[in-house]
Amino acid sequence: MVEPMPVTSVWLTCQQPARDQRRGRYVSATSSHPGKMLPHLAAHAIGAYTAAGDLVFDPMCGSGTTMVEAMHLGRQGIGIDVEPRFTALAAANVALAASQGAAGSGQVFTGDATGLLDLVPASVVGRVALVLTSPPYGRGTHGLVRFTSSGVRKRHHLYGDREAGNLAYGGWSRLFDGFAAILAASCQVLRPGGFVVISCRPVRRQRDDLIDLPGELLAVARSVGLLPVQRCAAMLAAVRDGRIVHRANMFGLLAVRRARDEGIPVHLVAHEDVLVLRRS
Repeated sequence: MVEPMPVTSVWLTCQQPARDQRRGRYVSATSSHPGKMLPHLAAHAIGAYTAAGDLVFDPMCGSGTTMVEAMHLGRQGIGIDVEPRFTALAAANVALAASQGAAGSGQVFTGDATGLLDLVPASVVGRVALVLTSPPYGRGTHGLVRFTSSGVRKRHHLYGDREAGNLAYGGWSRLFDGFAAILAASCQVLRPGGFVVISCRPVRRQRDDLIDLPGELLAVARSVGLLPVQRCAAMLAAVRDGRIVHRANMFGLLAVRRARDEGIPVHLVAHEDVLVLRRS
C-alpha cells in the first residue's frame, strides 16, 4: 500500500511578479505561450531534487522554462513539445541562456511525448534525475489583454493547431489518458529513485463546476507506478508581513466577483499544487 503524502509545504515562488522573473532571462516572444510555468517554481524544484550536472527533463516544455532554469543552475535540460512554434521559442530561450553564460546545457525536440523514447537521445534513458512538467488546463488560458476602442481583447490565450496532437484540445478523458502515457514513457528515462514534479491547479469550467485536476493527475501518476512523496503549494501570490498579496489578473478578479454576485463562494487562486513523486 502506498503511504499517504507528508504534510504540505509552501514554496515562496512568486515574491516577484512573473514578468519580472522572466525579464532579461527569456526572449520577449515568450509572452505568446498561453501556459508558462513560473521560473522561480521551476528553479525551486530543480534546486530541491537535483544536483549540479544532473539531467532534467520536461516532456511538455512549452516555452522552455524548465531547460532555462536547469541551465542557469548548472544542470542539463532536455525538453519536448508537440508544437513547432513552441519548440522554436524554447530553443531561442535556451540559446539566450547559453549566451548569458549559463553553466548547463539545453536541448529541445519537437514531437509527441507519448513516443518520447523515439525522440530523445538513447544516452539519456535511465539517467534523468528529475521530470518537471505541467499539463495544459484546456485549450485556452487568460493570456494577455489589450484595450481597444471596442473593448478589451485577449491575445496569446490559445494553444495551437488542434491537429498537432496537443492534449489541450482533447477533453478531460483524452488529457488524462495522454498524460498517463507520457508519464509511463517518462519513467523509462528516469534513473532509479528519480523524481517527478507536476505543477497544476484546480480548473473551474463553469462557475459552479470545479475540476480537481491535481487529484486526477495524482491518480494518473500512481496508476503508472510512481510513488507519492509530497504535495506542496507553490505561491502565485506574494507574502508580505504574514499576509497574502494576490497577483490575479483582471479576468480572474472579474470571474470571482461575478460568481460571488451569483452566490457561489469562489476565491482567487493563490497557489499551484505541486505533486512530488518518485520512481521506485
